[in-house]
Amino acid sequence: MISTQNLCKKYGKNIVVNGLNLNVRQGTVYGIVGENGAGKTTALSMLVTLTTPSSGKAYINGFEVTHEPVGVRRSIGYMPDAFGVFDDIRCEEYLLFYADCYKVPRDVARRRCDEYLEWVGLTEKRDAYVNTLSRGMQQRLEVARCLMHDPPVLLLDEPASGLDPRSRIELRSVLQRLKEMGKTILMTSHILTELVEVADEIGIMRAGEMMAVASVNVLKNHTTAYRTLHIVGTGPRASFEAALRGDAHVLNYHLQKDYVEVFYGGTVDQQACLLDSLIRHGVSVRQFFEHETNVEELFLRLTDTSMAEDWLKQKAVVTS
Repeated sequence: MISTQNLCKKYGKNIVVNGLNLNVRQGTVYGIVGENGAGKTTALSMLVTLTTPSSGKAYINGFEVTHEPVGVRRSIGYMPDAFGVFDDIRCEEYLLFYADCYKVPRDVARRRCDEYLEWVGLTEKRDAYVNTLSRGMQQRLEVARCLMHDPPVLLLDEPASGLDPRSRIELRSVLQRLKEMGKTILMTSHILTELVEVADEIGIMRAGEMMAVASVNVLKNHTTAYRTLHIVGTGPRASFEAALRGDAHVLNYHLQKDYVEVFYGGTVDQQACLLDSLIRHGVSVRQFFEHETNVEELFLRLTDTSMAEDWLKQKAVVTS
């Protein structure tokens, strides 16, 4: 339903999106996670026809974004990261106005308005002015607005941005329902845990490039396979580094004065070999223990510049 082929966007010499390749299957939720400035919003802007690509191709529901923008716009519901609303319009009027823009018959629009206000939890706010709603309520109203013309594809840019914990939970419930409706959803976030709750696949984006793509199940499995080792000991720095560099399962490490933290991809038996190697290299080990790497920690390590190069060379950690 959504695909891109080497999609790029340049502003002068500045490459904002570089060779983006996406393939989002029908009825699935695909999440793009990345730091601010990673290129997520620019990528979505090209997909929804608001920004013209510098090169490459993009397709939504079979329509090419550059040459068939009308078909793309009728196929999508788009929720930007920052949206404007009318000051003097009520929630019901707001939804009906957008339904009119898409030429939805008024009786169908009213039925959808009632339905979507109910399941985003805003039935009692139908006569409230949009600008009086909390940010969380406005976010949910925007989701309802995206659905008024019944598009098969939804593109949501940072839908949980700026929400309090309760509003995040409520929005997550709405997204789960969209998933159950069979909508194809592409959403962005810099909060990985929000995507893990609802997405089928996640792409990690950094500096305009897609670093890795993984199914959520694979990513969750890898959080138990990759651990952080905390090793306390004394000895020459060169001895620590010789042992660590000699172990192929050491993906990254941070060496301090008398301890080292190691991002490790080996088994328990292989950890024992690392311990033995440290001792053989003259390190006096006093503590050697591990803790599981959670999803957010795994993401932070993947987007760490010093580790990214090693990770890409090994083609390890997350694969689709």
